[in-house]
Amino acid sequence: MDFKGRQERLAEALRRERVDGFLVSHMANVRYLCGFSGSSGTLAVSLTKQGAKLAFFTDGRYTEQAKEQVQGARVAISQTAALTEAMKWLAGQKTQRIGFEASHMAVAVKEALVPVRGKLVPTKEMVERLRMVKEPREIAQIHAAVNLASSVFATVLQSIKPGVPESRVAAELEYLCRRLGAEGMSFATLVSAGARSAMPHGVASTAPIPAKGFVILDFGVILGGYCSDMTRTVHVGAIDQKSKKMYEAVKRAQQAGLDAVGPGVKPSEVDRAARKVLESAGLGKYFTHSTGHGVGLEIHEPPGLRKAAKRKAGQKRPAEAPLEAGMVITVEPGAYIPGMGGVRIEDMVVVTEKGRQILTPTSKDLILL
Repeated sequence: MDFKGRQERLAEALRRERVDGFLVSHMANVRYLCGFSGSSGTLAVSLTKQGAKLAFFTDGRYTEQAKEQVQGARVAISQTAALTEAMKWLAGQKTQRIGFEASHMAVAVKEALVPVRGKLVPTKEMVERLRMVKEPREIAQIHAAVNLASSVFATVLQSIKPGVPESRVAAELEYLCRRLGAEGMSFATLVSAGARSAMPHGVASTAPIPAKGFVILDFGVILGGYCSDMTRTVHVGAIDQKSKKMYEAVKRAQQAGLDAVGPGVKPSEVDRAARKVLESAGLGKYFTHSTGHGVGLEIHEPPGLRKAAKRKAGQKRPAEAPLEAGMVITVEPGAYIPGMGGVRIEDMVVVTEKGRQILTPTSKDLILL
């Protein structure tokens, strides 16, 4: 990975924000900037005329790991809190305005840092904005994670039978993924069957799969630190016409969303393309979440593909950054009717210079079990 380039781009961003020091406490951002994959540590950045100096602080549990993984920063093993030591180091660098990740720092921690010399400046998504556009190696790693997760789908279908608990299906799915080399799951595996499939975020429960109805499977794996995310919906037993039409409407909406993806397109336009199809099918009110999100070192990253923000009286509509080549996003519209069930279809997509590349290889044709 291009850690030097990432650190240089961060330095440029910090200069634009007029801060000469920066604390990175969110571990996904730490990993992005210097390669450390452990669970505890703080990266400190001090701007100089020549560029930027970086120091990484962690505790004795990670002595060897930090030495092996950290790129472009000196490693310091702290006896006290890493964040405090990082602040002391920045004070020694004579930094005056120290940026910190406001979204990832508890108020109590921030207050504990107040006595340290230097003005604390809250920042928002400084590193996350850099992470939105992926490097070719990142895209290749994400693609590998997508392929691993997709490869178990056909086998998992064999475990979906009436009376089998949803949790058993999830366990089988996760077992297969781990056997193939997944470091873990990107999030708690969602398996929701029958009436429970009307829950957009139906984590697998002990409820048995009914004799008839939709089954939503939403899952992803972590491979090389990068996440994948996919959703497919199948149907157990004979399907009625209302359910079949619902599935086909969601499938068309998902394709409309995919077709809308491209460089220069606003995320809300992708959401609108998918939502319009469901509205025309009379299912608009049953589509209750955004159309997609970015994926990378974390399962939910910017950009979000949601409705355009409403304009307040007398004000312009809030600015919305367009999609760029190299972004990796999901497109996942759904419809959820209480008492009946739900359908969601999700692919991962790379925005390219000329359009998009769909990463998820699994068929979206309706499967009846």
